Amino acid sequence: MMTCCMMTTNAQPTATVSTTPQVKPDGSVAFALRAPGADSVQLVLDTQPTTAMTRDNTGVWRVTSEPLPDGLYRYAFKVDGLMTLDNANAHTARDVASVMNVLLVDREGKSPLAVRDVPHGTVSAVWYESPTLHCKRRMMIYTPPGYDATRRRYPVLYLLHGSGGDETSWLELGRVAQVMDNLLATGQAMPMLVVMPNGNVDEQATPGMAPAGMVQPTLQHTHTMDGKFEKSFDDIVQWIDSHYRTQTGKRHRAIAGLSMGGYHALYISANQPDDFGYVGLFSAAVKRMDKNHSRIYNDLESKLRLQFQSRPRLYWIGIGKEDFLYQDNVRLRELLDRNGLRYTYHESEGGHEWRNWRDYLMTFVPLLFH
Repeated sequence: MMTCCMMTTNAQPTATVSTTPQVKPDGSVAFALRAPGADSVQLVLDTQPTTAMTRDNTGVWRVTSEPLPDGLYRYAFKVDGLMTLDNANAHTARDVASVMNVLLVDREGKSPLAVRDVPHGTVSAVWYESPTLHCKRRMMIYTPPGYDATRRRYPVLYLLHGSGGDETSWLELGRVAQVMDNLLATGQAMPMLVVMPNGNVDEQATPGMAPAGMVQPTLQHTHTMDGKFEKSFDDIVQWIDSHYRTQTGKRHRAIAGLSMGGYHALYISANQPDDFGYVGLFSAAVKRMDKNHSRIYNDLESKLRLQFQSRPRLYWIGIGKEDFLYQDNVRLRELLDRNGLRYTYHESEGGHEWRNWRDYLMTFVPLLFH
């Protein structure tokens, strides 16, 4: 998962500039920061090159970006080498330990990432008991509009985060609630539950929401990709099936994830071939990472052959051309090809970034549960 450096407080006091950021009709964005004592100010805008800003005679630094495609963007300012937030923009998002401002470009008012005047689902933070991990853990659950008004049963998408993320990542950075509301409102997706667990087995919940207290988010977790999360995953499925009105069986279950979450989805589905009819690998880590040689990761090729004997309804792989995991995904596809295992492949521009993962989600979800 892409990360940025930690935000620090600008040593130069700044007054709020009330008109920033301004998204223009062509998708370009005007930024401004009042920092009269600064010698240099730069804009750090998502995956765009860092851009120098120009100071006017009132001490306000300004720059306007090139037109941007519709989407969610994170940004901050670098003032004399120190990163600082835009104090005129209250909207922020955290990615691992980095907090940056966010803005939404939506030129024609059609972006699925925006909040629309449509029926809204419900997002719940729930705690479940994990007998395998011997603790209570937190996960986030999206239920579709109307869930509480009927006795209908629903299929389930299990959606997994990447390294350094947690159960809140897909909601905060992936805009899952907005995407699902909008896809459902336009008839592009089937109503479903979306379950977003915490894939870091050494923490019960996102930092600050567990008894461990206000610990700092980190990329470094014990038991990362060593098989423990995969072994405990059935605790989640059983809890969901016993506490929500779900349709059970593989044709009603999907599992997908980005980066480390794609790694988890790959191996969970390969080890439980009768449980998931839909698999989505978004910029997935593929190469086994465990030092303990967990049986979970043994004999992947034979496990995939067995998994495909029962014909998954969809096996979907998405990767960006500049992603550092691109070649690993090439090798995975070669493995599938030489065994005659059919899959759907989606190759995009860009690299290991949320812009791609949001697009993959919006492409993958409409294909589920038909």
